[in-house]
Amino acid sequence: MKLLLDSTRCQGYGLCQEPAPHLIDLDEWGYAQLRSAEVPPGGEEAAEAAVAACPNSALRLVK
Repeated sequence: MKLLLDSTRCQGYGLCQEPAPHLIDLDEWGYAQLRSAEVPPGGEEAAEAAVAACPNSALRLVK
């Protein structure tokens, strides 16, 4: 499973990072940056929560 970020849609709310800090970092302005596109085993639930938390649909999961 991969977590993808459309950085043009990110508005820097930072809501995605809270449920998945091991997958997502925030830059100095609060914009999301992926630590890795690959979701590690056991990280699927956190990745799904991060996708759901984004108000601008900047994140998506692909299998």
